[in-house]
Amino acid sequence: MSLDPDDPRPPFQQVTSALRAAILTRKFQPGDQLPSGPDLAKHYGVARATVDKAIGLLRDEGLIVTRRGSGSFVRQRTERPVGLRPHIEASFAQPDVTIDFAGFSSETLHNALQEPLDKIRSGRLTPTSVRVRLLLPETDAPMATPVLTEGLRDDPVLRERARKIAVTNTEGIMHSVGVLAELGLVESASVEARVYRGPALFKLYILNRAEAFFGFYPLRERTLQFDGEDRTFFDVRGKDTTLFHHSAGPDEDSTGSQYVRQAQEWFDSVWSTIAYERAS
Repeated sequence: MSLDPDDPRPPFQQVTSALRAAILTRKFQPGDQLPSGPDLAKHYGVARATVDKAIGLLRDEGLIVTRRGSGSFVRQRTERPVGLRPHIEASFAQPDVTIDFAGFSSETLHNALQEPLDKIRSGRLTPTSVRVRLLLPETDAPMATPVLTEGLRDDPVLRERARKIAVTNTEGIMHSVGVLAELGLVESASVEARVYRGPALFKLYILNRAEAFFGFYPLRERTLQFDGEDRTFFDVRGKDTTLFHHSAGPDEDSTGSQYVRQAQEWFDSVWSTIAYERAS
């Protein structure tokens, strides 16, 4: 089965996407061994070097492990966000970096930004400008989640916990990015955060208006203690979200290009209409 000749992406990216999808949809189960390099090259009709590059990307994303003399195997845990860190770092190779995020909190983004920001501070990455926008749910009114399991009742204590998580990570991103401009490492750096009154049941990252990562939050029941009292509630599992990657190409009518364009239009429309700065 050869690759799609109308797909504008390089062959190694197409092979990577095909294998990634097979892993995420459990066509390859955790622990399964992938076909050999020569077999994959024959299957997709590409050079062995193309397959090797795709395998390297999947390994960097944490989806597979390679054992010397044995081959490549699907990791036992593949539910973590896939491919975000290397793509975020790659986005900082551009002169003008833009990152738009919509979701429950920006904790994963906060963590993923640290490595490329460290590389800017050490001079290994040299963008001219960095702009980050965060679109988060308002927590001053009842939310879809977190809610108590009994009767799906609202609980201000749980909402305050959600607010603190979002504020902590937002302020962390603001400081980490803002200091780049203060030190003269980039010409301009900005982080803006707005909230809107709507459920945050998915997360979306848009990098340089050219790549989009989207995933639904799974929900879980959990119990935590607040002021000596147990509360059992439904909460999102942000770190367990599986992200799917879409990339825009030279063909504006391709699925990837249309997805990124629609995601950006959605983000911009919410940002400029019903979103607003959270009161301190």
